[in-house]
Formats: sequence, structure tokens, C-alpha cells
Amino acid sequence: MTAPTLAADPEVIRIGNCSGFYGDRASAMREMLEGGHLDVLTGDYLAELTMLILGRDRMKDPDLGYAKTFLRQLEDCLGLALERGVRIVANAGGLNPAGLAGRVRELVDRLGLSARVAHVEGDDLLARAGELGLGSPLTANAYLGGWGIAECLRAGADVVVTGRVTDAALVVGPAAAHFGWGRDDFDALAGAVVAGHVIECGTQATGGNFAFFTELEDLDRPGFPIAEVRRDGSSVITKHAGTGGVVTVDTVAAQLMYEIQGARYAGPDVTTRLDSIRLAAQGPDRVLIEGVTGEAPPPRLKVSLNTLGGFRNEMTFVLTGLDIEAKADLARRQLERWLPEHPAELDWTLVRSDRPDAETEEQASALLRCVVRDPDPKRVGRAFSNVAVELALASYPGFTLTSPPGNGSPYGVFTPGYVDATAVTQVAVLPDGGRVEIESSSRTTELAEVPEPELPEPLPRTETRCLPLGTVVAARSGDKGGNANIGVWVRTDEQWRWLAHTLTVDELRRLLPETAKLTVTRHVLPNLRALNFVVEGLLGQGVAYQARFDPQAKGLGEWLRSRHVDIPVELL
Repeated sequence: MTAPTLAADPEVIRIGNCSGFYGDRASAMREMLEGGHLDVLTGDYLAELTMLILGRDRMKDPDLGYAKTFLRQLEDCLGLALERGVRIVANAGGLNPAGLAGRVRELVDRLGLSARVAHVEGDDLLARAGELGLGSPLTANAYLGGWGIAECLRAGADVVVTGRVTDAALVVGPAAAHFGWGRDDFDALAGAVVAGHVIECGTQATGGNFAFFTELEDLDRPGFPIAEVRRDGSSVITKHAGTGGVVTVDTVAAQLMYEIQGARYAGPDVTTRLDSIRLAAQGPDRVLIEGVTGEAPPPRLKVSLNTLGGFRNEMTFVLTGLDIEAKADLARRQLERWLPEHPAELDWTLVRSDRPDAETEEQASALLRCVVRDPDPKRVGRAFSNVAVELALASYPGFTLTSPPGNGSPYGVFTPGYVDATAVTQVAVLPDGGRVEIESSSRTTELAEVPEPELPEPLPRTETRCLPLGTVVAARSGDKGGNANIGVWVRTDEQWRWLAHTLTVDELRRLLPETAKLTVTRHVLPNLRALNFVVEGLLGQGVAYQARFDPQAKGLGEWLRSRHVDIPVELL
């Protein structure tokens, strides 16, 4: 039987994205289907925190565990997708891809449509977590690659839903199916991984979260991105004509720097060499990605592990006017002495949002936040929050809180695990119910650090001005478990000569004092004129742990850009 054609053009497949996270723009699926030509429409619904949310859903109802919003989008748009011949590929299956596939089939019948539905499973390792050395988590899901998706599409599926595959697999699978790539076509696969990484977060590739956003003319409602993937793995990133936002070398570079580590970007199908990527503008809203090389994947798969870490609560005190530090000290002493039992963790943060001689009360106020965590919900419940309220008439002048007392809530802890790839069986469940086991890659290579490349010749000493780093440097930051990453890059070779020698690990620690006592690793990507910093432990035990007020480190890069450094005048 000849595999169905995914795209009319044998040399190019046009793959769009309509979701960068669970909760993204609900109308995006329709916008992408109506906006212009597509061959495949993908949606990324999963993140580390999402798996925890879905795990709690599944505890309440074992039939849940998938992204419910996907079903609502599909109810609105499936008929249109079938009419236009667009395949839908989404990881919305979460912890229950088989359950979501069943719900999609029910939807197809209810709408009176004819659609072939398939799914990919095998990522869920919860039942075997103990024997695999993964402990006793709430969720345990291996990151699968794109070959199960490819198998489903080759079998004629109109809709493919998966569990925990890598974000880029949503592009790798359709491209591999369309071009007939082999498991050892590592360069082509790596090119598709890069294209997938660029479009996986939706409008972050078209101007969203972009450091130089003030330069963009139309960011009111950015369009979602499209990757035109070619047979050799190169691609052009674009968007539908007439949509908001923009696609430039800078917006693509920004997304490339998001949540990466070093020059080797490991995945289940291929290890992608990020230091090989070349970007070039190809006209308005078109950026070429080429030159990407790939290597055999590592022998182990990463596993997303979520556990219930305990219970958490917080109370925030408002400190107004004079003597802010003394007021904070009094509140700390009183609360800690009045508590009947101290929780396992008690953390204070004073946010000096106040200013002298303020024109409004809010501008005259600082916030003192107290966060508590404990395995016992009673210790962080009313036994804690009631005491904060009891201070009201006995503490500092102007005492007030931002919220009434309340009970604590459970929090999750994310940790990455690793298992041998041969211990995980990926299964493509085809539209006819047939099951195809996908073998792990027969060629693997242990992951190794890439030696730091030779740095460019530094700029000669010249006149400087003390200005925010972001005057010439762009950044994007994010989270990987308890670690934060900050990608920074510049636009010109002269700026790169300055940045590569200026922004060292020691300088980063000076600019961001919160990182001073943490392990920081710098990775150099000359091809992108970029540096990537990994800050270990900044986020505690992951986003749900909420170790800091920005638990996903989304604003960390912007804080760095706001810090003042001496910049050569010739670069301004």
C-alpha cells in the first residue's frame, strides 16, 4: 500500500503551529486553517508544569489527563481541516493519549464527519517507575521522538494525538513521513528539530516576548509561525500573509535561544548541533535556516518526573512609608515567634517597590512575602495564615495584608530522570487499531560537551558609556526544572567581539547577584553571535515549587538587560 501524500510539493512540507502551551489562544487553530495554505497543523500543549496539572486531573478522574481545550478547538475546526486536507498533530494527549483519541473519535461521529484518528503511546512509565529506578512519582513520562507520529501519518491518519513527545517531534514526524527519511538521516532530522524548536512556542517566533519589541510595527495580535521544511532538512520560517507580528532573523534567533543548554541539543531521534545553524533573511517575514548538522542520539531518554512535594502557603505584608526595613524586621520576628509550630521551610522576601516622597500610597509601599512549605497541610494552613492576621493590631504602623487567611495548597516537584532507550517501547496505534512498535535508534552516541570555540578578537579599548546592557544585547530566558537559562545575542560582528569577552560568568554573577552562589555555565554559539548561560538551582525544585516570584525565569533575561555596563560608544 502506498503511503498517502502529506503535501502536494514533494520537496517542501508546510507545517504550522497553533499552540505554544496549554491555555494559548483558543482561536489560533481556526486562524491558521483559514489564513492560508498548510499541509500539517501542530499544537504543543505540554510543559513540565502541565504534566503535573494533568496528573492531578487524572487523580480525580482516571479518564482525564489530556488537554481538554484541544477537544473544544477540534470541535470548531475539524471539519475545516478535513475540507482543506490539513493533518492535525498535537501532543494534547498528555498522560492519556488513548483516552483523548477515543474522545476525538466520539467527536467525529457526533459531527457526522469521516476522519481517521491515531495516537502514539508508550511514554508513560509510571507503572514501571520503581523497577526503572525512578522512585515513586505522580507522573513519569519519557520524551519520545517523531517516528511514531510518522508511522501514524503514513497509515493515513487525519488526526494524530500523542503523549509526552519532544516539542520538536511534532515537526520531525510529519517531515520524516513526507520525505521518507531514514533513522540515520541525522542532518535532515536535526534540521527538522531546529524548525520544530522555532515554531513550538507559537508566537514567540513572530515577535512575542521579543527583547527589541519596540522596533516592531504591529504586535497587537501576532500571527502563529509556519515552517516550510525541505527535503534536506533546511527550512524557511514564515507566517500567513496579513497576520500581525513579524518573522526576522532576530525573532527566529530569539526562539532558538529559548530553553536550550549547550551546543549539543539532545533528543530521542538525533542530537542537533546548535553551533551549526545558519540564519538568513529571504524577504519579508521569511527566514532561512540551513547548514544544520546532526549526530546519533544518546543511548538514554529523558524522563519527566513529577512528585507531590508537600503543601505550600504564603502571606504578603504591605509596608508603607518610612522605616521599611525596620517594619519588615518586626513582622518577621513576630510571626516566627507567634507560630505554634514552625513549618519545614519558611522563606522571606522583601520587595522594595517603594520610592521616597511618593505621589501615591502604592508607590510608597513595599511588599514582604512569607512562603511556607511542609509535608503536613495543617502546619501551613490556618495555623500559619491566621497568625499573620493576628499581628494586625500588634505590629508595625500601617499594617495590612494583600489577602485574607487561607489553607495551603499542594505543590509539585519536577525532576528529570533518564532511562535506557531500549527500556521504552513507543507504539503507534493506527486508525484501523493496528499497533506498530517503534524501535529505539540502533545508533547512539554518548552526549559530550563541545569544547568552547575560539573567541573573536576583542575590540580595542575605546571610549565607553555606562548604559543598560539591553541597549545592544537581546535576551530570552526560561526554565528547565530547577535550572534557569539565559540566552543573549547581538546583531553585528563588532558587537559580538565585545559581548564574547565582556559577559563572562563572573560578570553575569556581578550583574545578577541572585546567581552569585550558584553554579553557572556559559556556552558559546558564534554562528548565532550568542551566549547561553545555565544557572543551576535558581528555581529550586521547579516551577510548581515557586522558589521565587518569577518561578519560570521568564523575566530573568530582561533583568539582565536592564543592568548597566560600560558599552563602547562605537557600538551604540
